[in-house]
Amino acid sequence: MQVDVAIIGAGAAGLFCAAEAARRGKRVLLLEKGTMPGEKIRISGGGRCNFTNLGIAADRYISQNPRFAISALKRFTQWDFIARVDAAGIAWHEKTLGQLFCDGSAKQIVAMLTKDLEENCATLWLNTEISNITREEAGFTLATSRGTVRAQKLVVACGGKSIPKMGATGFGYKVAEQFGLPIVETRPALVPLTFAEQELEPLKSLAGVAVTGSVACGKTRFDEAILFTHRGLSGPAILQISSYWREGQAVSVNLAGATDTAAHLRTLRGQAGRIALRTALTQFMPERLARHIEDISGITGNLADQSNATIERIAALVHDWQMRPVGTEGYRTAEVTLGGVDTNALDARTMEAKSIVGLYFIGEVVDVTGWLGGYNFQWAWSSGWAAGQAV
Repeated sequence: MQVDVAIIGAGAAGLFCAAEAARRGKRVLLLEKGTMPGEKIRISGGGRCNFTNLGIAADRYISQNPRFAISALKRFTQWDFIARVDAAGIAWHEKTLGQLFCDGSAKQIVAMLTKDLEENCATLWLNTEISNITREEAGFTLATSRGTVRAQKLVVACGGKSIPKMGATGFGYKVAEQFGLPIVETRPALVPLTFAEQELEPLKSLAGVAVTGSVACGKTRFDEAILFTHRGLSGPAILQISSYWREGQAVSVNLAGATDTAAHLRTLRGQAGRIALRTALTQFMPERLARHIEDISGITGNLADQSNATIERIAALVHDWQMRPVGTEGYRTAEVTLGGVDTNALDARTMEAKSIVGLYFIGEVVDVTGWLGGYNFQWAWSSGWAAGQAV
């Protein structure tokens, strides 16, 4: 088969790029080794797809070159994608922190993208394995399970290593390495944190407890929900901080957000001094967590028995609980992969490899990783659009 553009990977970036290139009259073939397109879209956002965020900005992306993403994000914005969603008749709502979700099913987004493919005459091959890629004078030759494909341009959009049960393999990194492009170290991101057994044991009774607080690592902090699990910590704040955390570092967990715990306890001491510390703490945290804080503080007696210094010590524990994770749950549950194809090897306007004419990398396979909340989908749309205009 002879085409103008071959795109590897029918995820968010690949689907969007294929439709954009086909819209410009290019003969496009989209190859996917899975049985269905857009599988990560389908499962995202609890099945409702957090398809973008109102607050898209370059400082909410992690990369060795944090300015790389600016060009694509400014040329195809969240408002541009929202206009596509509106035109498709898909109802949506803002949940929190600018996060936009479908009112209905995430399958609506997949349907919108696949319809765009069909209307612009792009070809989609599912269940297609690629065994070899070679570069020739006229472009690229792909040996696939459905036969040989020759393409003038090749776009790699097959994502990272996250969620291998969805088919993730890191194939895109192998393609980059084959053509001499450097790879920034990859690691799981937006992923729960885990603890060593000796540290986890006293926390097991807290499994299932959730609070609205904040988590910090170094100078980075996120104010969102925190969830205790049977393996460690999860919830939006933890997933966010996992992208900044490194092995050996501690995280500071604030269990009560902006609440002035010390002031509340001093007030309660004067009003109801006979109550236990854990009873006082239940006014702004779940009972199981309040009991745990009382236990690890080593403080006994009623609230009336506690000095101001002791109350300050309790408040410090509530607002700055130093915890040292031993690792993460890994790619099995990671929403995205941190790192990837080095952006210094790519043209920020077109996503083309500087050293290999006609070779492009888009989406998660690139060293651009967004925050939780629709940022990574917007990078998929924006980078896919940029390459789609250039191929």
